[in-house]
Amino acid sequence: MTAPDAPFRPAWWLPGPHLQTLWSPFCRRPPALQRRRERLWLADGDFLDLDWHGPHDAEAPLVLALHGLTGSSSSLYVLGLQQRLAARGWASVALNWRGCSGEPNRLPRAYHSGASDDLAETVAHLQAQRPLAPLYAVGYSLGGNVLLKYLGEHGGECPLRAAVAVSVPFRLDHCADRIGLGFSRLYQAHFMREMLAYVKDKQRLFVRQGQVEHLSALERLGSLEGLRTFWDFDGRFTAPLHGYRDAEDYYRRASSRYYLGAIRTPTLLIQAADDPFVFRHSLPEPAELSACTRFELWPHGGHVGFVEGSPGAPGYYLERRIPAWLAAAAD
Repeated sequence: MTAPDAPFRPAWWLPGPHLQTLWSPFCRRPPALQRRRERLWLADGDFLDLDWHGPHDAEAPLVLALHGLTGSSSSLYVLGLQQRLAARGWASVALNWRGCSGEPNRLPRAYHSGASDDLAETVAHLQAQRPLAPLYAVGYSLGGNVLLKYLGEHGGECPLRAAVAVSVPFRLDHCADRIGLGFSRLYQAHFMREMLAYVKDKQRLFVRQGQVEHLSALERLGSLEGLRTFWDFDGRFTAPLHGYRDAEDYYRRASSRYYLGAIRTPTLLIQAADDPFVFRHSLPEPAELSACTRFELWPHGGHVGFVEGSPGAPGYYLERRIPAWLAAAAD
């Protein structure tokens, strides 16, 4: 068995960033977990669904897991993390961003890369639920961006003991450009189908419920036709729906790279230089990081990939590294 602190050695049988990125969602068998769902009602009347796993001990360390774009608490990297944390005797709770738990959320607003307000409400709720439990957070991709933004906004007042962010799109404008290049356009097409379906599901809900005002709020944003890129979607929907002037304003104000220097919580960043969603020049320079931030940049690993081991016994670096690092941070 690979030691928790052993360096990442990418699987030889998954050469290149795309096979690393696609292996888990297409080929991995989902870990079977017994989880308890809780509905968290937000101050604005909407809801988030939380999926709990692990010990019920009031003092057991608690880790909040944040999924990425078009993912959910059932994303395999979330399930895998929860399984490994439970093996250590740690509790975990996986957040479903608005509308990501299998049921459309109740308001026109959605989740997005800058939704640190929803994260703040969730953290406050967990503090109230388990006030004796040391609280940690792990975010992947979009979830990692939101987490880093939250950490920077709260600085020395952040209640988290430590945090980990994986495969982060530090500059959202760069990411929107990168995902439109080469093979990555296939990822863009997938995300666009999912995001448009997300909006359409919400429109159908508002029609069924007779929510004329909510339906009108979405319809005023314009047609869903002809949207092909992140710039298109975020300019038409994300930005105006969430108080941003346009896509450029959203990308500037929501990109986590601009918040890194204010982080005062011990934080681990795990990134692959060959991430097909992120340009190399989008990654922060050492001078941009606070003293309490550790940046692991691996040559390979893809986007939330980091698969190692053999074809018959694949391993997942993130699932041994993250729990081990959090445990060390807890000491």
